[in-house]
Amino acid sequence: MLRPERMRRLLIAAPQGEIETIVSELYRHNVYHIEDFVPESESPEGLSIGHPLPGASDAASALIKVRAIESAAGIDPENVETGAKIPASKVRAMMRTDLPAIQKEAEDLIASRSRLETQQKEHEQRAKELEPFTVVPLDLELYRGYTRFTVFTGHIAHDVDIDAPHEKYFSDKTAGNMIVVVVSIEDREPVERTLLDAGFQAVPVPEGTGSPAELRSAHLAEAGRSGTEITAVNTRIAEFRERHTDFLVACDELLTADVERAEAPLRFATTEETFITEGWVPGDRADRIREALERATNGRIYIEELEIDDDTVVPVEYENPTFAKPTQVLMDIYARPRYSEIDPTLMVAIVFPIFFGMILGDVGYGAVLLALSLGLRKFLKGDAGRMLLKVLGIASISSIIFGILYSEFLGFSLPWPALIFSRHLNIGGAAGGHGPQVVELMIVAIWIGILHITFGRILGIINARKLYHGKHATQAMIAHAGWLGVMWGLLLLIWSFFPIPMMPDLTGLPVVVMGLNVSAVAGVVLLLAGIVGIGQENALELVEVPTIISHVLSYARLVAVGLSSVAIAMVINYISIGMLIEPQLAAITPLGVIIIIFGILVFLMGHVLNTALGLLGGGLHSIRLHYVEFFTKFYKGGGKKYNPFGMKPKFMEE
Repeated sequence: MLRPERMRRLLIAAPQGEIETIVSELYRHNVYHIEDFVPESESPEGLSIGHPLPGASDAASALIKVRAIESAAGIDPENVETGAKIPASKVRAMMRTDLPAIQKEAEDLIASRSRLETQQKEHEQRAKELEPFTVVPLDLELYRGYTRFTVFTGHIAHDVDIDAPHEKYFSDKTAGNMIVVVVSIEDREPVERTLLDAGFQAVPVPEGTGSPAELRSAHLAEAGRSGTEITAVNTRIAEFRERHTDFLVACDELLTADVERAEAPLRFATTEETFITEGWVPGDRADRIREALERATNGRIYIEELEIDDDTVVPVEYENPTFAKPTQVLMDIYARPRYSEIDPTLMVAIVFPIFFGMILGDVGYGAVLLALSLGLRKFLKGDAGRMLLKVLGIASISSIIFGILYSEFLGFSLPWPALIFSRHLNIGGAAGGHGPQVVELMIVAIWIGILHITFGRILGIINARKLYHGKHATQAMIAHAGWLGVMWGLLLLIWSFFPIPMMPDLTGLPVVVMGLNVSAVAGVVLLLAGIVGIGQENALELVEVPTIISHVLSYARLVAVGLSSVAIAMVINYISIGMLIEPQLAAITPLGVIIIIFGILVFLMGHVLNTALGLLGGGLHSIRLHYVEFFTKFYKGGGKKYNPFGMKPKFMEE
């Protein structure tokens, strides 16, 4: 539970004739994590990387075709709902008989759509080119074909006077204005300078003859017809997708399995007569896979369990209770635990929702986020997204529970007073009898920080014993104990001189020496011993001693961020209800109705934004306290993900 799943390292050797049988059996069980063979200078002579099994190339080609069809038809296997599984034998038979026709149908549909889309773009482009000329009463052929005249056509900022014999037409009925000027060739250069000085931008005359307006209408009509045909083709593609999705995703899955099996020998070490592979199997399944392989090969196999001499190469698989499994996503974002160290997933699964609830702590916001987490599961198909939504769901329930304890609902007070500490502020006279108990809340947050960090250092001592050996392990354990000594020494000194509410009052203990009482002396001893303990491992670590205070005080964010959310909620309520809605209820007028509607919009939009801020603040600050303040005390991470050779079929069964 607090450790990754135990692994056993297996070496498998067998004759080349058994390679296909062994690969199939390993793939079927889906528990063997293959260690890729990498030839090195110290590798035994005669060992080389294996060759793919027969049929690997054909399976890969077929898989490429199937995925091309899926892509063309808009089929994503990750987003396909799992239904009745198709037997593998039926899938293979249909691949031989039906797949060529399905491929041709898909290619024809996609080719038709591509052709129509090209036509549509061409007609739209032609219509766009003709648009400026529709405001000029000239056919296209009249703009070209002259030997003694030059025709200028283009956009211009404003009309201009031409100091030369000319014919001109100006229109401001189109974007950028349109001007057409016809002058003799002799006057071309001065007229061009005049036009350019006025911001002239030449527009080429489109090819063709006839009225630009009529031609543009014809092109737009053709583009519309192409769009209608594209819609029809898309409908046929949707029907194609509906008919063939189950078969295509089953083909994809089957061919993926074929390719992975056929290419597995590329990860083995081979000789002319034998092959060798090393890998990892969960401890409780190693005997089962050994028996299955021996039975499948009639004993023509050698299996040896090897010692684990380096925990950094062991693949890591989580082993947590069901409610904690979604939190594994948060662990993977930071780093998967190493094989030998403590897995903190269970602790995060318990403490993260508590921190989130302490920060957000509102029945209304918690209920909204809970509904959001449940509703979005229908749209998110990926495992990681769904796991995050489950984490959000648990955190939202915690927020509702703390909202009941705080007596908060969208910034309003619930019918009962706060059952623990009040966070209601004096905004608009809505403090619910008394103001927030900020001091008490802050002290509770500091206590949480003290205990959380202490627990982290204790775990650090345990981890040091597991991860290191000999003198290094002893030094690391003493260093962690030193950090604890410094922190608790400082606390004893503070409690000896200052009485703090909700904390031990040690100021009344008898004085022992130099004006220091028993607690202060104990604090000094712990502090000095802690500094020595830290320095004996690495003297440079002593510069980090002040971070003890900052890390403990960092837990004040559990209160500060929560109070900011409460303040925003109460301000929204005061503005929307106290300032906008309530004054209009005394005497309803048409203007008052508009103000009331505006007040309702302010209320809704304000709380939507505050819900989003609460989600970000509660989530980011809660996980930050784990990543920065907690994990840095004991957690190394860097474990390699357990990736067994095989798959869990969703769409077909062998």
